[in-house]
Amino acid sequence: MDTALAQAFEKTWPAADHADAGGFRVGRGLGAGGRVSSARAVGPWTLADIAAAERVHRAWDQRPMFRVLDSDTALIAALTAAGYRRDTPTAIMAAPVAALTGAPIPPLTTFAVWPPLAIQRDIWAAGNINPARQAVMDRVAGPKTAILGRIDDRAAGAAFAASCGAVAMVHAVEVLPAFRRRGLAGWMMRQVAFWAADQGATRIGLAVDRTNTGARATYQRLGFAEVAGYAYYVRDL
Repeated sequence: MDTALAQAFEKTWPAADHADAGGFRVGRGLGAGGRVSSARAVGPWTLADIAAAERVHRAWDQRPMFRVLDSDTALIAALTAAGYRRDTPTAIMAAPVAALTGAPIPPLTTFAVWPPLAIQRDIWAAGNINPARQAVMDRVAGPKTAILGRIDDRAAGAAFAASCGAVAMVHAVEVLPAFRRRGLAGWMMRQVAFWAADQGATRIGLAVDRTNTGARATYQRLGFAEVAGYAYYVRDL
């Protein structure tokens, strides 16, 4: 993953706090999920640094967890030897903004607003975007927006996007179950692209669980391609 995309990945979904443990940076997530509650390598590390990161996790009452790029085979081997197990393999995908702005969005299908409307927060809560995850959005310091998607004259989808330099990242894409497989997620992603273009971004990035084959296929049809991957390595407290 290139530097600009990596920076946007962190800046647009930030932890509440962090602490450095040797070559690792540990995120304090406050219940907002693995992305912000994991340790990641930010420099050369040692086996002692793994133990130091574990101590930070325990002090914050978090399960020890590392977010590791698939390409970091040395760290994967060290964590596996230390009793960590691989969890939630994830693909990082990216597309040029221009690939998503060629088709006009049907009227009244999507909107970009900030702060989020109550109905958007309800849609997120109906999925797996709990209040702690929604609080991550509020922490983002740069340009950001909440995407509202509509079908049959009612609110049916919500997403969050934020930009960092030339990269816009999309997070928290949710469509209510009764309205899935009708193309709404695609129109919402196109709305992100139009918003991103207004911010001066030229690329859009996102992370998607590898087991979510439907979402991955949708993103591929829109022009996204996988550029990197990661997984979490976890162990019990």
